[in-house]
Amino acid sequence: MHNATAPRPVRALIAPDKFKGSLTAAEVADALAAGLRSAADVSGRAGAVQCEVLPLADGGDGSVDAAVTSGFTRRSFTVAGPIGQPVQAAVAFDGYTAVVEVANTCGLALLPEGKLEPLYASSRGFGEAVLLALSLKPARIVLPLGGSASTDGGMGMLTALGYRFLDAHGRQLDGNGRTLGLIHSIQRTDFPELAGTELIMASDVHNPLLGPQGAPAVFGPQKGAGSTEIAALDDGLAHFVGKLSEAGIPQAAALAGHAGAGSAGGLGYACLLLGARQVSGADYFLDLLDFDARKDSCDVVITGEGSIDEQTLAGKLPAAVARRSGGRPIIAVAGRSLLPRERWAEMSLYRVYTLAEYTDRDSARDPGLSAALLHRIGQDIAAGLR
Repeated sequence: MHNATAPRPVRALIAPDKFKGSLTAAEVADALAAGLRSAADVSGRAGAVQCEVLPLADGGDGSVDAAVTSGFTRRSFTVAGPIGQPVQAAVAFDGYTAVVEVANTCGLALLPEGKLEPLYASSRGFGEAVLLALSLKPARIVLPLGGSASTDGGMGMLTALGYRFLDAHGRQLDGNGRTLGLIHSIQRTDFPELAGTELIMASDVHNPLLGPQGAPAVFGPQKGAGSTEIAALDDGLAHFVGKLSEAGIPQAAALAGHAGAGSAGGLGYACLLLGARQVSGADYFLDLLDFDARKDSCDVVITGEGSIDEQTLAGKLPAAVARRSGGRPIIAVAGRSLLPRERWAEMSLYRVYTLAEYTDRDSARDPGLSAALLHRIGQDIAAGLR
């Protein structure tokens, strides 16, 4: 892989996704880099590997962190969490582009004590974060839609942006899955700031809003919805679409069937209503973080995520990294791998290292252990690069 007689060290780009539930992408990258840098080459000289770390995200949780690591500035503030409790959120901003993520505003991980609330969770906090991003006067807002706790069709977000959803008695409704079916009328608000701002929803979900492949049926169970709640949410979202059409939004019905409308419990639908365009989360963040230019100066690319499996091959972030690495050797690191060696070539993988090979303990529940094992793996990778 590397000419041992060459005077310069191996240059490695460490570009992983998070290990969900254990380590952030930055923590994964830093642990690997520490191991690589601490290893000695065959002559005993430390520093045989030069590392550049590029923590990545694919549109889910960690998107703001990845942007900050690449040079964006973090702007922190308080918004309404998924069930209305105050949460500390953040956007990333570089003077031109703002990144506003669902996960750190109304995500599953923000539910108190992990208690799922399929009918009561709201996307309002996400809308509040969009408002704060607009106050920075960005030319573009990127909306990573992964990790939502709600299935409200974006009703909560639209409420934060000034829409008023009224019941039959003229009372304003909170935006959540339970109130979708109670909407009697809608008072629209035009947001002039949005008219001059490019909106991009970063998501690799292509489900429509309604029906057997819609947001409630496909994603409702992971948010705690049983069959009764799924049916109620689907009916409520259909009612929501009808009321938006009555309110004079001509594309409301058509956009419900659009690929991606079912993203983030229907937040994709609300984003489409506001004029957003959908892009692949993985590829968009690789572009945003200037992956192509960074990998051009490297000899080897190290990527990874919590689990490497069939879904990885279907286009998750490590597959996108491998596809765009220009023939460079690709080393993958994961908590576990369900991909047999004979299939590594499908991602052009030179080698796969897993935490499961280094311990019998459940490292997914032990961030300290995960980081220590990644440090060891970094040392072993360095030895293999000699």
